[in-house]
Amino acid sequence: MQTRTTPIRPATSQEAIALEDRYGAHNYHPIPVVLERGEGVLVWDMEGKRYYDFLSAYSAVNQGHCHPRIVRALQEQAGRLTLTSRAFHNNLLGQYEQYITSFFGYDKVLPMNTGVEGGETALKLARRWGYRVKGIPSNQAKVVFARGNFWGRTIAAISSSSDPDSYTDFGPFLPGYLTVPYNDLSALEESFRSDPHIAAFMVEPIQGEAGVVVPDSGYLKGIRALCDQYRVLLIADEVQTGLARTGAMLACDHEHVRPDLLVLGKALSGGILPVSAVLADDDIMLTIGPGEHGSTYGGNPLACAVAMEALQVLRDEQLAERAAALGAVFRKEMEKLMTETDLITLVRGKGLLNAIVVNDLPEGKTAWNLCLGFAERGLLAKPTHGNIIRFAPPLVITESQLMECVDIIRETVIAHPR
Repeated sequence: MQTRTTPIRPATSQEAIALEDRYGAHNYHPIPVVLERGEGVLVWDMEGKRYYDFLSAYSAVNQGHCHPRIVRALQEQAGRLTLTSRAFHNNLLGQYEQYITSFFGYDKVLPMNTGVEGGETALKLARRWGYRVKGIPSNQAKVVFARGNFWGRTIAAISSSSDPDSYTDFGPFLPGYLTVPYNDLSALEESFRSDPHIAAFMVEPIQGEAGVVVPDSGYLKGIRALCDQYRVLLIADEVQTGLARTGAMLACDHEHVRPDLLVLGKALSGGILPVSAVLADDDIMLTIGPGEHGSTYGGNPLACAVAMEALQVLRDEQLAERAAALGAVFRKEMEKLMTETDLITLVRGKGLLNAIVVNDLPEGKTAWNLCLGFAERGLLAKPTHGNIIRFAPPLVITESQLMECVDIIRETVIAHPR
């Protein structure tokens, strides 16, 4: 017999954290702050303390928290129609498909929900293209990945991972995956030359979860040339780097490179709900037919309405241009800070996707303690790989707000005990 329960409503941050600890899986280690409201670059905890958000939900809220135009699009569509599945047409899907393909310059889009679903969709398309178009023998197609990649936590995603935290004790893994060092064109060419059964190379233009690793100038152009030479598809994972984050609409745009398959997510909805997309031209996209891939929620009318508004906000508010300008200011300030302390050993990034490397071992606690110090002073950031701190505020941040955050970072770093 089922008993009816009502949700426990926590009154304090401490109670909310205790509920998560008691009833939720222990698969995350958050900064101990409980947020209940957000607006633009700011968020507030349950006790009313205000913080600058310098993670942007891993670049999902490029347009800022609860952007009024995106929220309005959500509200208006939610009152009309939210989900039909793909068993029937809906009146917004074709409009959205025309809009996003025109926005990025591709023939077709396949709509999905999460970034990792987008990645898996791109891999299925690449394998199908490899068999149907390139002529790879059945079940022998391979995909190359750059080491240090991160595109999700599914079995398919961790099968390509070089991070023990991602893959340990989750095997066996998917076959047909090869890895090469990131930012190494010679190793990539050797993999292409030695194996004619490679269908695709999947790569982040800037590696986000690895700690904002920016490749050498010309790397993306070199990838494009090699893929053309060896008839290999270039899959650009722009889930985190795309949509104005790095100072261009796509990180690939910095080198004027057009990938064969473009994977988008995160800020495609402005952080309102999960929306992802894979874009490609007809010769790739039309290798998959009815019943061969799909999603109940992918392309739902609510997502279509939200994604169109989220993209239009990026363009109307010139957020790529803002990210380019303010990112340069931020890195200059961090480089100045590096001269004042031995606690920071490296500053790197592009646009408003930046990171500092902390003078500590990856298993050390310095970066974590610095982030706790930032939170005490009203700024939220999170370490990655132990001794790297990523800084990625919403792109609507102003220069005066940015400089206030620079002061918080400087005060925290200078005050940290050596």
